[in-house]
Amino acid sequence: MLRVHFTAEDLARVRVAARPDFLWEITNSMQTLQRRDGARVFGEWRRWARPRVADSGRLLSHLLPPSGYSPDFLTPTRGDRGTLQSAVDTLLRTPRPRLRADLARMAAYRELPRWAVSMAGGDSAALRRLAQAMQAYHHTAIAPYWRRIHAHIDADRIQRLHDLLDGGTDGLLAGLGPTVSWRPPVLEAAYPVEHEIQLDGRGLTLVPSFFCWPRPFTLADPGLPPVLVYPIEHTPDWALPRPGDRSGAGDGALGALLGHTRAAVLRAAATGCSTVELARLLDVTHPAVSRHVSVLRDAGLVMTVRRGGRSFHVATQEGQLLLRSAERGELRP
Repeated sequence: MLRVHFTAEDLARVRVAARPDFLWEITNSMQTLQRRDGARVFGEWRRWARPRVADSGRLLSHLLPPSGYSPDFLTPTRGDRGTLQSAVDTLLRTPRPRLRADLARMAAYRELPRWAVSMAGGDSAALRRLAQAMQAYHHTAIAPYWRRIHAHIDADRIQRLHDLLDGGTDGLLAGLGPTVSWRPPVLEAAYPVEHEIQLDGRGLTLVPSFFCWPRPFTLADPGLPPVLVYPIEHTPDWALPRPGDRSGAGDGALGALLGHTRAAVLRAAATGCSTVELARLLDVTHPAVSRHVSVLRDAGLVMTVRRGGRSFHVATQEGQLLLRSAERGELRP
C-alpha cells in the first residue's frame, strides 16, 4: 500500500502536470509493453509496437522490468522536460551520486548488464547510449500516437479541473480512480510494497499518464520532490487506425469546418465539453452535435474520450492552433 500524508499546507500545493511527461510515458510504456494484462486497452498497441522496438526495447528492459523497482533518475523531477530533447538533456545531466545510488538499489534486486555497471561508475558514454535508446524507442513506439496521447491527457486534466471546481482539493484527490482512496489527511493507493511519503509542506504533483498501468506509481526515494503518476481512462480503440492514417485530415475535411456551428463546437472543445453540454450550449439536438464533432474529429481537430459514461470532446493541439490563428486574424476566407 502507498500512503501519502498531507498537511494543511500540502493541500494548498497540489498541482496537475501541464502536459504529458515524455520520460514517464517512455518508462511506463516500456513496462506495459512487457506485460500481458490490460489487453483490452493495450493489446493492439503491443502487437504493433513489439516487433518495431527490438533493439531499443532490449536495452531499456534491463532497467525497466515489467514489475518491481526502476531507477528514479529515469524520470527526473527537476529541469526542463517540455520537449523530448530537453527531457533527455535533463536525464544526461543526472548527478553521478544519483546514478550510483539508484543503480545500487536496483542491483540489490536483479543483476545489471555490464553497460549499466559502467554507467553507475560514471561512464558518460553508457549514459548517452541509454538516452539514445530512449529517444529511439519514443520515436518508434510512442510518437506515432502522440497526438492521441496528448488529447487523452488534456481530457483528463479538464476532468480534474471539474473535480476541483465541484469539490475543491478533496474532490480532486477523491477522483483519481478506483485504485486510489482519499481518507483525509492520507491518500492511499494500491501498491506492491509498503511505501510512506510524508509531504511535510512540499505539496504533490499529480502526473496523468497514458501508459501508466494498472495502478499509480511514485518515486522510490521519498526525499525527491513528491509526484504521483496515475493511470487515465482510454477510449477502447485508441490504437486504431494505424499510426500515420489521419482519417480524412486533408483539405476536404478542413473545408467542412466552414460554418458557425462547427466553429462554436471547436471553441467549446478548447476547454472540454460533453455532448450534453454542447447540445445545451448550441441549442441543437444530440445527433446534430455528434455529426459536427465527427467532422472535427476526422479533421484531427477534436478528440473524443469517455468519462463517467459521457462522451467528452477535447480540442487537439492542431485544433488549439487553429483557434489561436483565428483569434489573431490569420485565417482568410
